[in-house]
Parts: sequence; structure tokens; C-alpha cells
Amino acid sequence: MFEDISKVLLITDMDGTFLPASKIPGEKSLKSVADFQSKGGKFSIATGRAIQAAQQYFDKISVNCPIIMCNGGMVYDLNNRRQIYDVFLPEFSRDIVKDILAANPDVGCEVLTLDEVYVPQMTAMEAQHNVICKVEPVICGVDEIPDNWYKVLFAIEPEKMDRLMSYVESKGWTGVDFVRSSKEYYEILPQNITKGSALEKMRSICGMEDHTIVAMGDYNNDLEMIKAADVGICPSNAVDEVKAACNVVLDVSCEEDAVSAAIDYIYSRLSN
Repeated sequence: MFEDISKVLLITDMDGTFLPASKIPGEKSLKSVADFQSKGGKFSIATGRAIQAAQQYFDKISVNCPIIMCNGGMVYDLNNRRQIYDVFLPEFSRDIVKDILAANPDVGCEVLTLDEVYVPQMTAMEAQHNVICKVEPVICGVDEIPDNWYKVLFAIEPEKMDRLMSYVESKGWTGVDFVRSSKEYYEILPQNITKGSALEKMRSICGMEDHTIVAMGDYNNDLEMIKAADVGICPSNAVDEVKAACNVVLDVSCEEDAVSAAIDYIYSRLSN
């Protein structure tokens, strides 16, 4: 499985896996990624972020393979600055968002498109998310947001999340998927679209059927990617569901350069 490093792809989640709480990637992990690529390995990222929120890292994190954005809604060729695959939410998602926001005025919301992040309901939690992602949101009503939504993110205090999720479940909406991507964030995604479905599409488009794909993540929105990969790895800070799905649970967290530890694991397999 690990006979040829040139046919090994390591693809990692960003927040909580590659990025620690400071949102500054560790120097040890950056050096390990550079070394891995210099030896012929392929490296990529899979994130819930849109291009606007991830671009601050593109001059620090070197990738030599397309990346997964918007929790699977887009596969993006960073070197040529173009989408090679994307999928959008259905138009009726507007009505779902309007319903949720009207019934939950304390819930922040953002809608991700290719070029902008639109915020139809600003809260302190949503404003904090904009700062973390370093985006300048477009404040407007739901009906003013252009078509082709990759995903919708709701931001709410963790202690209120169960209430929001219970409200959504009570409505019985179909045709889209809801996923919790962190303690504070809950998302609407196109039905059956995940980081895992995007990874399978990327494997096919990029001709990597003969590659060993190692996927790394920490939260529920990483589960399908880990299952779709040949090997799943997670840092010690991963939630229990992710740990149960992984082949390898590292003894270091995202605060301790877990990506570097994952690369060390790959090297150990290559030498055997």
C-alpha cells in the first residue's frame, strides 16, 4: 500500500487538524509537508472554508494536488485557480434559511458562493467567524444573495446548539443535508455531498485510482472523507466518532503538529 511515495496522497482538514486554536500552522508541520513533497509525496487540504476564507493560507501551505473546499462542494485546482468540480445547493434552500433565521433570531448565518461570503443575519458569533476567516462579508437579505450557493453556515453558542438542531430536525426538511462542523457551527450542504464524495471525485478526475490516500480530520464533517480514504488518521483532539472510524489515532493534538506526526507515520510504513 505504501510501496511508492509518489503514489501517496495525504489530505488533511484545516481547522482543528492542521490549524491549532491560534489558526497559525505549526512550523514543524509546514517543514514536514515540504519534506514530504520533496520526496515525491502528494499533499492537499480538505476544508469547510470557501476560497475567500482559505486564501490567507495559500502562501504558507504548499499543496501539489487539487484541494477540497466548502465541505465537499468544490474541488479546486489552486495552481490554475479554477474549479474542476462543484455542486450547489438547490434553490429551495433559500426558504429553509429564511425559516430558520425567522425562528432563531440569535443564530448567525453566512452563505458561501464562489466570489463572496454573504451574511443575512449578523450576530456576535458570526462576526467572530468572519474575523477568524479574515473575510469581508456582504451584508444583505436572503433574497438578495445570488444563485449558486455552495453551503450555508449557522453560528451559535455551543450551549444553544441543541436547540437549533432540534428545530431543524422538527421541520423534516429533505433534499439537503445538515451537518455539525464544530461546537459552534451547523451547516446546510447539498444532499449526499461531503468531503468524502469530493475525495472520490478527485481520485477519479486526477487519475489517482492507484494511489494510497491518507485522510486526516478531527470532526464529524471529516467522517466521510476518512471512510473514503485508504487510511484514516486523526489527532488526539478528534471527537469520538472520528476516532472510531480511523485506522490511526495519534497521541498528539492539532496543537502539537499532528500533521507532522501523520507524515512520520507514513514514512514508517514506507520503510517497512
